Amino acid sequence: MSADYKRGGHRPPLPLMKIILAYSGGLDTSIILAWLKQNYDAEIIAFCADIGQEEELDGLKDKALRTGAAKCIIEDLREEFARDFIFPMFQAGAIYEGQYFLGTSIARPLIAKRMVEIARAESAEAIAHGATGKGNDQVRFELAAAAPGARIKSDRTMARQKISPTISGRAEMIAFANENKIQWKRVFRNRTRWIVTFFTSATRAGCWKIRGSTRALLKCATCTN
Repeated sequence: MSADYKRGGHRPPLPLMKIILAYSGGLDTSIILAWLKQNYDAEIIAFCADIGQEEELDGLKDKALRTGAAKCIIEDLREEFARDFIFPMFQAGAIYEGQYFLGTSIARPLIAKRMVEIARAESAEAIAHGATGKGNDQVRFELAAAAPGARIKSDRTMARQKISPTISGRAEMIAFANENKIQWKRVFRNRTRWIVTFFTSATRAGCWKIRGSTRALLKCATCTN
């Protein structure tokens, strides 16, 4: 404690709150990054797990910094993803609703696990994500934060009640992005080691790839699996 504070002076400034954000550079995570920066007195650390996105990672750090992140961490988790998630999924026959193998969702527990580890290393108070309150991804991220020993708050839970009245749907997200000069793509490709999913404002279409073997799969606009 400073001598000035002991004599009744100003309190020393507290360190900024730190938030670890799951970041892909897509519309959802870019929106939540800018929104958190505007609404929290916090240092936002963007984290992207490299699980096979390849050229989609080009320019990602620069975009994160332009959108408001203090820094952007990209880590190569491809081997761990294949070894501990993709192959066990095949071995277990984990078919979603009896129709298809899990797509991008199978990577969420790995991403969340690493986010909690980074939060500890960075002495961060919270993790955040851009998943909506309608789907399953929010559960995957927030259960990792709530796991025994994690002791990390999920900032998307804290923010949901504040963000929902102003950014309640796709049209509001696009308007927020345009207003804040956030670059976004009308068609966003979400690629991992074995699946590529294309997102548009109207529909979501998945194209599953396994070593050159491809089959098309259509999904509804609200599907998050």
